[in-house]
Amino acid sequence: MRRRTLLTGLVIGLCATAIPPASAAPGLVVVRPAATDRHWAPLTPEKWEFTAGQVVMTDRGVPPEGPRRPFEYAIVRKGPEFGSLSLTGEVRIDEPVTRNDRDVVLIFNYQSPTRFYYAHLSQDNTIYPHNGIFVVDNADRVRIDDQWDGTTGAPPAIGDTDWHDVRLDYRAQRGEVAVYVDGADEPLMTATDTTFSGGRVGFGSFDNYGRVRGVTIIGTPAS
Repeated sequence: MRRRTLLTGLVIGLCATAIPPASAAPGLVVVRPAATDRHWAPLTPEKWEFTAGQVVMTDRGVPPEGPRRPFEYAIVRKGPEFGSLSLTGEVRIDEPVTRNDRDVVLIFNYQSPTRFYYAHLSQDNTIYPHNGIFVVDNADRVRIDDQWDGTTGAPPAIGDTDWHDVRLDYRAQRGEVAVYVDGADEPLMTATDTTFSGGRVGFGSFDNYGRVRGVTIIGTPAS
């Protein structure tokens, strides 16, 4: 029951991501970034394309200097930095399923290249860096999700090359995070952490490639 009600306060405030901007509750901001480089800021622009309403990472990233963290990503530059939010969209991993470490990541509370959270969506859930929720705080990423038991995490999030609906809810005051896949009633991953309480959102991968479309962010501007 705790997981079902984890973000009740946030969901009541945000209602559902299908509501149009004019219907959003007072104090909420709705951002629907178009698939253009005016709305998204890639880490390495030559590895990205913006086409047919899709934000496409076309090539694998390379390990950055400094802390261990996602190799390549694009941050939404449109709109404010968010505190509490609900981030929705459709994601796809384009790399063939023969590679077991395939992943994409949802970034939130992005403050700098070495300070942010991310949800890692993978077809593997048997090693520490895969299929979980992580924080990067000027040091190597640290796993914070409730599902990791030391050897296995939440059930694999994506095991094919199809599109998948995703939703990430974040409640800033309590540091509560929940990640849902394909419209499930129960979150696939949950976490609680208060290292950061606001920032931007983004999409990317460690050393794979994929795409996102239909992104909507509904939330409160960060204080």
